[in-house]
Amino acid sequence: MRSALTIAVTVLLLAACVTVKPPTTVSRGPGWYTVKISDTLYSIAWRYGLDYKQLAQWNQIDVSSPIHPGQRLRLLKPKNKSLASTSVKRDKVKADSSTAKKSGAVSKSKTGKSGGRDPRKWIWPTRGKPLNTFRAAELNRRGINIAGKAGQPVYAVADGRVVYSGNGLAGYGNLIIIKHSDTYLSAYAYCQERLVQEGTAVKAGKLVAKMGRKDNISQLHFEIRRNGKPVDPMKYLPKQ
Repeated sequence: MRSALTIAVTVLLLAACVTVKPPTTVSRGPGWYTVKISDTLYSIAWRYGLDYKQLAQWNQIDVSSPIHPGQRLRLLKPKNKSLASTSVKRDKVKADSSTAKKSGAVSKSKTGKSGGRDPRKWIWPTRGKPLNTFRAAELNRRGINIAGKAGQPVYAVADGRVVYSGNGLAGYGNLIIIKHSDTYLSAYAYCQERLVQEGTAVKAGKLVAKMGRKDNISQLHFEIRRNGKPVDPMKYLPKQ
């Protein structure tokens, strides 16, 4: 009797010493981003200098998948090889961006396909002289600033589709991002007014915005990204 009681007490003591490990999945802290209202996959990738295709792959979502306010996205390549190599469906995408709405849901664009080929020709987004030279290592020089007059027309530099139109990226003011192909995106910042919405298909020369001001100077900040990385716009734009 006493032996049985001793065994029972011992089992209870051992059970009390067992610790339950918490879940190993972590979605907070460095390397993670919490989606905010008006964010799109493209604007988040732009903010952190990532390729939107990689961002979608790391989070096991399609480039046209909805994102929601409060959702957490991985910003670093996962260590899990099977997750890192997960393929992302990009063919026959009907929507190129998803905007986070206050309701918590994100609607897909109802417009048609975006071009898959890289632009053969580029045009200037507006008239004016560059105020700086390109330098990828400096945040404020990852594109060119073009001088002009406030309200001056700003045009799409090539055929594409608007994948972001908002003012949620710090330092860019009113910003428009256009996807020209799976490789190239262009951005138009410091705008006084945005004239196109997300999902809008545009042709080269389409009026998309009006020039605004930055640091008391009327100017357009213009960038081109190749696979998520800034490149010198002067190497793509024709000579004036």
